[in-house]
This record gives sequence, C-alpha cells and structure tokens, in this order.
Amino acid sequence: MILSVDAMGGAYAPGVIIEGMASIARKYPKVRYIIFGDADKIFSLLSAYPILEDKCEVVHCSTFITDEQPPVLALKKGKESSMRKAIDALHEGKANACISGGNTGALMVIAKMVLGTIHGIKRPAIVSIYPNFNEGVVMLDLGANAECDAHNLFQFALMGHCFAQIVLKKHSPSIGILNVGTEENKGRDIDKKAYGLLKASNLNFFGYIEGDDIIKGTVNVVVTDGFSGNIVLKTSEGLARICKEMIKITFQSSILSRIAGLLVAHNFKKISDRLDPRSHNGAMLIGVDGIVVKSHGSSDAIGFANALEVTINLVKRNINDEISEMLAQISNQDGLAKPTLVSKIKKKLGLGFKF
Repeated sequence: MILSVDAMGGAYAPGVIIEGMASIARKYPKVRYIIFGDADKIFSLLSAYPILEDKCEVVHCSTFITDEQPPVLALKKGKESSMRKAIDALHEGKANACISGGNTGALMVIAKMVLGTIHGIKRPAIVSIYPNFNEGVVMLDLGANAECDAHNLFQFALMGHCFAQIVLKKHSPSIGILNVGTEENKGRDIDKKAYGLLKASNLNFFGYIEGDDIIKGTVNVVVTDGFSGNIVLKTSEGLARICKEMIKITFQSSILSRIAGLLVAHNFKKISDRLDPRSHNGAMLIGVDGIVVKSHGSSDAIGFANALEVTINLVKRNINDEISEMLAQISNQDGLAKPTLVSKIKKKLGLGFKF
C-alpha cells in the first residue's frame, strides 16, 4: 500500500505530519509513503525517525496552498503545490490514497477536478463516524459544501447509506436530516424538498432530527449541508476539550478530590480517550473517484496518525468500489446526475417514489 501525503497542509505541518507517520509506521510496517512538500524541511525531520528511512519517497514542491487561499484560485495557480501533486499521484496510479490536512475547500475542488466523481454523483461530501452513546453515527457533509440544494442532500443520504452499510455493518441504516425541529413543516426550503425526496424513496428515512439526536444515536446517518455540519463538528470538539479540562480541574481542587481522582483514573482515561477529537480524526471525501482523506488542520501528531489509520483501513476495504456497487444496486446511475422535475427523478432513480 502506498499513500500520497501532503506534508505542508495544516497549522503544524510538516512536523506533526512526519511524527504521525513515524508513529503509525510501527503498526503498519508495510505501508509506504510519497511525501510532497519542502524537501529540505522534510528530510531534516525524517532524519530523526529511522523507522521511516526505507518507507518514504520525497517529492519537492515549490509551493503549498494556504488556508486563506480561495479554492478556485488554488485550482488555477496551485498546480505545483504539495496538495495538487499529492492528488495527482493518486490520479496517476502511483498511490492508493491521498491524505491532507490543508485547505478543505481547495482539497474538495482539486480532488473533484483531477479525480472526477463516482458516476452520477454531483458533489463530494466529507463523511466521518461521529461518536455517540452507540457505535457512532455516519455524518455528512462536515465541511466540503457550504451551500447545497435538495438533490445534493439526497445524494449525501445515498452515499451515507452506503457508507453506513460498509463501515457500521447496518443492513438498512436509518437516515435523518439535521433540522431545527422534528415537525415536517420545520426548516428551510432545501430541507423540506430533501425530506420529500427521501420520504418517497425506498431508503430507511426516519425524518428530521435535532442536534441532541446525534449524540443519542437516534439514526445511523445524519445528513446536512457542510456549513451546518462543520459548525456541529467544531462545537462538539470544543465542548469535549472543555469537559475534559473541567473534570481535571475538579479532581485537582482538593486533597479529597485528588484521592477520588486516583480511584477513578482508569475509568476517566477511557472516557477521556473516547471524547478526544484526535482519536476521531480523519474524514473521507466521499463521492470522489479515489480515496482522499481530510485530516483536521489543527491536529497534532496523534491526530494525524489516527487519520493515517483511517486512510489505511479505507484502502483495505476497497471502499470506493463497494460504494459504487451499492449505488448501482440502489438506482440507475444516470438518474443521479441531474435532478430537475420530480417526474424525471421518479423515472430515472427507480427508488420506489410514491407519487
């Protein structure tokens, strides 16, 4: 297995990138890497990790895409960037997957233009397993598409359905649309239209859900636009950090609380690890015709190592092949491309619409 790595993407790149690779190399010694970025910086870092000595090929890139760079500009002027070169390597068959912690919008646009999308899918989405009281929930979009239409949400539901079948092993995963209420008349126009499409399909559509339903595990798949999804993601990550810190402060507030802390230290660590955003780092850009994984831009080495492990497991699963096969089983692929009139959707998708 060969992974192409954008070593310059992220707030703490390339240091945490190389350190994360060294960490995961002990667990997956047969994985090889093509690293794209500033060769001088990369080689100076690699010298501290002998475990990576025979596992890496370094490709120098003169530029990298900043977080502030508009996606369209990054596409036009970033052909020599570390992100573009890493995606090119995947497109050319030199790597099995690509990983980057860089500019999310640029990653989505470049991956879509270079790799194309799975046949019939209009827009890729960022998907990940969101932790909750159960085994986790598939959630998309987590930030790739700030603005969507109803058909985009419908396609996210289709891809989320496939992802949940593969990753969560759910035969008929339940799907919910994130909304400000559960009543059918609530929400924006796009939510109402997506509700109608999903309700009329053969998918296991639960209806609208609210934010607390994500944690409770009311459904297996949560569908929303990238604007709302990213806010939910970042808010919950911040809340998890605050909760951990408040518990630590509480246990250190007095002698008795310190003793109590020692007694529950083992259990607290298990809870802490489960809540740690770093342990859930690594989200797939689903819908792209190739495995592309987005790491959190502010992640440290532990978080990047987890994102690498997600990437490795997605390659092992042949995730895109399975998604393509499932989409073909669900519907006629030609019908996924252009949503227009309800009658056309009914005719082409063949999802059991009841009109």
